[in-house]
Amino acid sequence: MVKCECPACYFVFELDEGTIVSEVIPCPDCAVDLEIIAIENGEANAEVAEIAEEDWGE
Repeated sequence: MVKCECPACYFVFELDEGTIVSEVIPCPDCAVDLEIIAIENGEANAEVAEIAEEDWGE
C-alpha cells in the first residue's frame, strides 16, 4: 500500500492500486486536486495540481 500526504490539509491517505506518477487525484479529505510527483518505498509525494483555465479562444 502506498501512503500519501495532502500538502494542503496534511491528511494522510492510501492511494488506489495502480496510481501512477503524474496522475491527478482528489484529496479524500479536502477535495483539492493533487498531482502525484513521485512514488518511492511505499510513499507518494504530491503537490497541488495547477489547473490551466481554458480561454475558449478569447
